[in-house]
Amino acid sequence: MTFSKACIYGAGAIGGWIGARLAQQPGVELSVVARGATLEALQQHGLRLHMASGAGVSAAAAPATPLCASVKTSAQPADLGVQDLVVIAVKAPALAEITQHIAPLIGPHTVVLTAMNGVPWWFLQGFGGAHANTPLASVDPQGRIAQAIPAQHLIGCVVHASCSLRGPAEVQHHFGNGLIIGEPSGVVTERVQALHALLQNAGFDATLSPHIQKDTWYKLWGNMTVNPVSALTGATTDRILDDDLVRGFISAVMLEAKEIGARIGIPIDQQPEDRHAVTRKLGAFRTSMLQDVDAGKPVELDALVAAVRELGQLTGVATPFTDALLGLSRLQAQTLGIRGVYQGGAAEGAFSQYGQVVHPAVVGAHITPANNDQIGRRPLQVVRSTL
Repeated sequence: MTFSKACIYGAGAIGGWIGARLAQQPGVELSVVARGATLEALQQHGLRLHMASGAGVSAAAAPATPLCASVKTSAQPADLGVQDLVVIAVKAPALAEITQHIAPLIGPHTVVLTAMNGVPWWFLQGFGGAHANTPLASVDPQGRIAQAIPAQHLIGCVVHASCSLRGPAEVQHHFGNGLIIGEPSGVVTERVQALHALLQNAGFDATLSPHIQKDTWYKLWGNMTVNPVSALTGATTDRILDDDLVRGFISAVMLEAKEIGARIGIPIDQQPEDRHAVTRKLGAFRTSMLQDVDAGKPVELDALVAAVRELGQLTGVATPFTDALLGLSRLQAQTLGIRGVYQGGAAEGAFSQYGQVVHPAVVGAHITPANNDQIGRRPLQVVRSTL
């Protein structure tokens, strides 16, 4: 299988990073769905990417002048036609709107790569034991996303990179170069192998995963706590982890998620403190959710936190600490007027407004917080990221 026609839906920092590098590949015609200032910038100077050296990127791959890619662009997907590859790289609250317009891009053999944070709507597709194929009302309350993007088109993707926007259609890469991809079924198909080869040739540290849900869950394990806590407090990650009580609370949430993962077949071998050590290496890091709150943008509570709560209800794991985190974060979003796309009208038997998903009451084992040993403070160093 070849990918001669590729389209980026969501030309923000991560979408632009992926798109600019794909556009450099011989035989790849890149299109971008965009509007407003991004559309104007793409029409005027194309897609521009400033690469950072290090973190898996050689100095040769990080020229002083940006990579520039001429792209075909339109606000109307119908103008771009059926694609071989569609990369969806948007924040979760924007996904519902995209599904209303994406149909003209998808043909019988189109691959849709979801480069997004959190639990995706297809998470339990062919996976999860007794809960396999259960729709998640917290992220797709009416099933419209699943209807618009049929499961047979999907390949999952976990992004390990940090990028930001210098301006419309102009991306600054900071660090990280990883893309983990995999079929939701875990089968190593011809198409996922072809996509893996394309991404490697484009210069990404691409990994082909036999269990993309596990990779998704592991990344979520850190994001679901530090992101909303930073948004609530305005604190950088180093300050969050330096506070014994806050770190203990975060660890308790992570232990709930760890138990949920074990019950659906994706156990995590590490303890929360192991993951905290990874986060500390980022220094004084401003999370993407904190940046979204500061900018008055919708936040990804459904995909990062509410979906975990819903999975806890499905698997019989009590989630009092996750509930507290979701409730506080949801109230903050409502108070600030930055709620997400889903404003009610949820699926039958459920209600989704930042995680108010109602399932039969369940009682699970009580999970205690992890050890709260104090770890030294790091100097302040602000880093912007889209992750």
